[in-house]
Amino acid sequence: MPRILQADVEEVKTRTNIADIVGERVALKSAGVGSLKGLCPFHDEKSPSFHVRPQVGYYHCFGCGASGDVYSFLREMDHVSFTEAVERLAARVGYSLHYEDGGAAPETSGRSRLYAANTAAGEYFRSQLLSPEAESARRFLGERGFDAGAAAHFGVGYAPRGWDNMLKALSAQGFTRDELTAAGLVSAGQRGVYDRFRGRVVWPIRDVTGQTIGFGARKLYDDDQGPKYLNTPETPIYKKAQVLYGLDLAKRDISRGDPRRVVVVEGYTDVMACHLAGVTTAIATCGTAFGAEHIKVLRRVMGDDSAAGEVVFTFDGDEAGQKAALRAFSEDSRFTAQTFVAVAPDGLDPCDMRLQRGDAAVRGLMDAKVPMFEFAIDRKLAGYDLSTVEGQVGALRAAAPIVAEIRDELLRPGYERVLARRLGMDPTAVHQQVQRAARGEREQPAQRQQPPPAGDGVESTTRVRLVDLPRTPEVALERDALMGVLQYGHRLDQEVLARALSEPFRHPALDAVRDAVASVGDRTRVGWATAAADSVREPYRSLAGELLMMPFPARDDEGALASSADLCRRLILRSIEREKQELLGAVQRVPADSDGGRALRMRLRDVDAERLRFTES
Repeated sequence: MPRILQADVEEVKTRTNIADIVGERVALKSAGVGSLKGLCPFHDEKSPSFHVRPQVGYYHCFGCGASGDVYSFLREMDHVSFTEAVERLAARVGYSLHYEDGGAAPETSGRSRLYAANTAAGEYFRSQLLSPEAESARRFLGERGFDAGAAAHFGVGYAPRGWDNMLKALSAQGFTRDELTAAGLVSAGQRGVYDRFRGRVVWPIRDVTGQTIGFGARKLYDDDQGPKYLNTPETPIYKKAQVLYGLDLAKRDISRGDPRRVVVVEGYTDVMACHLAGVTTAIATCGTAFGAEHIKVLRRVMGDDSAAGEVVFTFDGDEAGQKAALRAFSEDSRFTAQTFVAVAPDGLDPCDMRLQRGDAAVRGLMDAKVPMFEFAIDRKLAGYDLSTVEGQVGALRAAAPIVAEIRDELLRPGYERVLARRLGMDPTAVHQQVQRAARGEREQPAQRQQPPPAGDGVESTTRVRLVDLPRTPEVALERDALMGVLQYGHRLDQEVLARALSEPFRHPALDAVRDAVASVGDRTRVGWATAAADSVREPYRSLAGELLMMPFPARDDEGALASSADLCRRLILRSIEREKQELLGAVQRVPADSDGGRALRMRLRDVDAERLRFTES
């Protein structure tokens, strides 16, 4: 086989900036004069040890020892031969290669042929979207809010019906059946080789550099006996556990965002809807659950400073969607970025939300995100009656392992306090149970523990109503206070109201309503309460509507206003009393003459003063 002239090898390397090639896979930042650094793509790490020096065209990882030039990088990352690496870079910079003894360029083979076949297939599918037969595909896209421009932007195409239309088209371009089979474009059956994708809308799946490596296709016709969605099978260049649809389009905005944010959605049309609505960092998995390999890919794109970044998972509001969120939570500790969950109201996915409520609603979904750990805790607590001691204990046993999973020494104590407030239990008891869960100790469950519903404690989507609430003094206080706030909050002292709503409620359903009300910026404007009720996450939205519409138990407006103000005062006093009890317990554990002891006593005086103020008001 003719060899590339060494002079050309060196010339191509000279014309190629290694930082551009590495930067397509790894987020690089300055590491001093002439040096860039990022997370190593060759081994998993949390602190950057991978350095690139563009002026010398070299990289080195101080963690695993990987090093080399731009050709070495491509060979290791893409598993191509040396010749293929040189040819790929030469094509990138527009340089014509010469071969020894005047030989012609060798026949491109291996992985390069698979990339070429997928690229050719993508062009074929796009051209077919304009054909008369593709009317059903164009209608499918149009009904979901995607015009021709959107289809072109994402490279959407159409695979025509019939057994071998694409096979004939690509064979005419010189691709062999073996190559098309290796690329996952055709399948072999009893009647021979036939097109894998037939009668479907087709999305090209690209790697982070923008090269087409596979396809996802959705069926259009009732007589199609295949699955609703069909993806490219595993090939030498398509590994579904490492592929994220839309990452090639999202990576630039991910790396430039402040904070760096990734939005993980569930499907191709959701990615399209998000990008068109302005959420241009949306990506999706391709026919598989979000897992550890996907995290590695995202962490390299987000960079080593991703601890300040955000990963937001959006899932359907149904039980399957919530289970998906909990599965993603199991990988949360692998992220350095903060992780959140945003469950759309009414169970709408981003595509349907854009159709029904517009682009602004899709962008607003990000504002409704809640921390992943908080989401997981709430899902566990939803299966228990927290008004009973048995329910509280059972909920603690169910939720403690989640808090125990938190490795951040600063975060875990905070979530222990969150769990204690949700349960209305002593923080010390919660801490002890979390410690036991962290050590892997197990307790025998109480005989009267109320079991969670089917789905491992995942909350049912059955709506919660007032009649479903436990009849306890604590729940009655929270229920009546929210009723008063929603109906008369615009006439209450806003500072007092904000203080009353600042602490989480003990009942999860009422706390969801409280959270929505507390998030409203201006509670004096017309229609604020309706907007707040509409923003409550499911399945609690109908409860907010009932609280807003139920007659308030008072003789007249002035009596209702006075009662609402008193309920807010009682919430504040409850919160103050809870803090005082925590402080009294802490005082017993800290030496009185220490700085911590003096600070605790000063805070106790402040708490007593605040308590007196609200008691006398």
